[in-house]
Amino acid sequence: MGTRYNPHVKAVYERLLAWGKSKMSALGAAMRKLVHLCFGVLKTQQPYQHDYLKNAWR
Repeated sequence: MGTRYNPHVKAVYERLLAWGKSKMSALGAAMRKLVHLCFGVLKTQQPYQHDYLKNAWR
């Protein structure tokens, strides 16, 4: 589901497929990325920001 709705997770998945990784390997990496995003939201107690890097440098 993350590969459908989250652009960051989808980008990781598609990049790994383009590099020749198997679908299961790419899916595992996408799941890990999603877990990291979820952990960050829980740790900071702030809503998910899809444009975090743009806002971090301002």
